[in-house]
Amino acid sequence: MVDYKADLNRRYWGYQKSQFPTWQDYFERPYVPDGRPPVFIARESWRNIIINPAASQPEIDELLSLVPAGERHKWFRSMNSSQALALSVFGNLAINDSLYYLSAIKDDEGQDLFGKVPISPNNFIMEYKVNYLGEPRPTSLDAYIAGDYRIAIECKFTEAEVGTCSRPRLRPLAPNYESEHCNGTYSVQSGRKERCSLTEVGILYWRYVPSLFKWGSHSDLAVCPLNKNYQLVRNILAAGVKPDGTASIHNGHVVLIYDERNPAFQKGGDGLVAFIETQTALQEPAMLRKCSWQRIVQYLREKSVLPWLIEHLALKYGL
Repeated sequence: MVDYKADLNRRYWGYQKSQFPTWQDYFERPYVPDGRPPVFIARESWRNIIINPAASQPEIDELLSLVPAGERHKWFRSMNSSQALALSVFGNLAINDSLYYLSAIKDDEGQDLFGKVPISPNNFIMEYKVNYLGEPRPTSLDAYIAGDYRIAIECKFTEAEVGTCSRPRLRPLAPNYESEHCNGTYSVQSGRKERCSLTEVGILYWRYVPSLFKWGSHSDLAVCPLNKNYQLVRNILAAGVKPDGTASIHNGHVVLIYDERNPAFQKGGDGLVAFIETQTALQEPAMLRKCSWQRIVQYLREKSVLPWLIEHLALKYGL
């Protein structure tokens, strides 16, 4: 992981030097060889998105509107941001009416990454909120293909994992530690009535999990399967459960996009392990598919889609 990130950082700083020679107008600091990537100052954070050099202001505004400032992640200003990368790729395809190219891309196992669902700006949404799983803070999908059959897109880049449950990570000083901390098992704990502390506070994951996974909800489990696979499971539920509460393996699927250079998604890495465990536990394994950024960008390169985007993805990210 260290070498992976070090190589990316060298590329980022080179990109900063070539594309932003007056760095002080855009970045928090000049190059410092301390292992950190360049970070844009707040007012210039939008420049972390790759934008057509010939774009008009209305086109820029349309691209930025896909992920408004209030929906941007904490680390959006960092060149490591997976959200900025996702907006650069999918956002530019959307505003240039080129999303349909994605329909021909295969996943890592050779099946259609997006199935047979037509993809267009009319059914494509970024940072889509899922508000029917009982969550106090609704699941926000990186990207989403809406319709009767839905596709949830989870975008990763330099992350060391796909996202774990927060309850086992609660610290003793947290205000909800006594009532919601979990020891990582699926069992009644701390005087609660439910086996899952999330169920205890009204979150509906375990209402629907048995409809889509091989995991049962009515007996203790020594290791809670949602602990390390939490984010992928949430995405599966977002695709497989409809707003009316009907859950089916035929309602949709999830696409996980990752960087093939990232050790987390290579053999034995936490990200790949979580993917395999989650996919294996599904009643229909095709509900979870994965594909690298490299595969997507290479296909767009071969088809000569948005050459300026492909050029900058190579310069900035090495994709």
